[in-house]
Amino acid sequence: MTAERPSATESELAAITLGPLQRLTGKIELVEPDPAWPRLFAHEAERIRGLLGDDVRLLEHVGSTSVPGLPAKPIIDILLVVDDSAIELAYAPRLRAGGYVLRIREPDWHQHRVFKGPDTNLNLHVFSVGSVEIGRMLGFRDRLRTHPDERETYLVAKRDLAARDWEFVQQYADAKSAVVEEIIARAQAEAEAVSR
Repeated sequence: MTAERPSATESELAAITLGPLQRLTGKIELVEPDPAWPRLFAHEAERIRGLLGDDVRLLEHVGSTSVPGLPAKPIIDILLVVDDSAIELAYAPRLRAGGYVLRIREPDWHQHRVFKGPDTNLNLHVFSVGSVEIGRMLGFRDRLRTHPDERETYLVAKRDLAARDWEFVQQYADAKSAVVEEIIARAQAEAEAVSR
C-alpha cells in the first residue's frame, strides 16, 4: 500500500497550484445524492474522449459523487489515465482547447495533475498508466458502492469533518485520509484473500 498523502501547508499548496489559492469562505458543503451526477460524468467523459481519443487509457467516475446514496460535495471527480501524466504536451493542450484548466501539478506525488472543467464543477485527476493510485481510487469507490457499512463509516467521518472550520478544501480532504486509508486497507485485504 502506498503512503498516504501528507496534509499540505499553505506554502505547499501554493507550490503545486497554478493560479491563486482559493480559500474557503464557509463550511464544506455536503449535499444529498443527485441523480444528475452520473449524467454529468457521462457528458464530461464524452467530451474528454473527443479531445484525447486513443490517448485515454482509462476514464472513470470516482469520488463520492460516483457512489449511489452517498452525500457529497457537488463536484464530479474523474480519473483520467494517460501513458505518462508528466508529459503534459501529450494531452494538456488538447484539454485546454476544450476549456479545461490545469490547476494542480504534483510531480512529487505520482505525477498527479488536476484540471477544472469548462462548465461542470469537476476535478479531473490525471495519472500515468501503472500508478498505484489508480487501483486505490477505484478500489475505494467500489468498496463504498458494495459495502453499506463502509459507506456509512465514511459518511459519518465526512459530516464530522465538514462541520469544522478549514482554510482550504485540501485540508478537509487530507483530514479524511485516516478513514480512507482504513477502508482501502480492508478492500485490499479482501481482494488478496479472494485471489489466493
